[in-house]
Amino acid sequence: MITGQLPNAESMDEYADIVSAWTKGIGDYVLVGDSFGASVALLLAERQPDYLKALVMSGGFAKADVTLFTRLRVVAGKIIGQRGYPLTVKMHVRSLSSHFDPPGTDEELRQLFMKHSDAKTFIKRGTLVLKADLRPGLGQVKVPTLILTPEDDRLIGPESASELKNGIQLATEEVLKGTGHLLRFTHEIAYAEAVDRFLEMSSRPSPDSPHH
Repeated sequence: MITGQLPNAESMDEYADIVSAWTKGIGDYVLVGDSFGASVALLLAERQPDYLKALVMSGGFAKADVTLFTRLRVVAGKIIGQRGYPLTVKMHVRSLSSHFDPPGTDEELRQLFMKHSDAKTFIKRGTLVLKADLRPGLGQVKVPTLILTPEDDRLIGPESASELKNGIQLATEEVLKGTGHLLRFTHEIAYAEAVDRFLEMSSRPSPDSPHH
């Protein structure tokens, strides 16, 4: 299992290149991406890389369908810079939260952002996400794909999941009840179990298989 932290990059393609490099020499693999990482995983899957056997995305999208407030927050973050970064993070975390999240989730995530990121990286990724449009390549994804959709995602609406499901031929969707955008952090067991179920199902031969 490879769970590397993405370094800074100048484009979505460069992020996909980084993840592609992580997969070299490991043979068959499954891509699992959450939120920003889901978009990076999707872009790599659209390239139809060798050895990719399945794709899992949670809180992901092909084209960001976010509120005007979210877009303005990225602009404001760019203006106030590093000095105002704590406020930027606080506002961002609030937009990620859900009434399903356990108490203290916001503060825990805020600390993670402050520890592992800075204003320049945060704003750069936000800008890349808002500009990216991966919809034209959805039909190029040829592997079984699981779209994990939170029941209450206040950042990414349900339309984003529908767009992925309709655009990817082998896609299935599972809505995880009682979860928000932070489901990978707040409901990690349910998240892992959903991935396990999907991988077990996708590895079974189809009824039309000559070896079935």
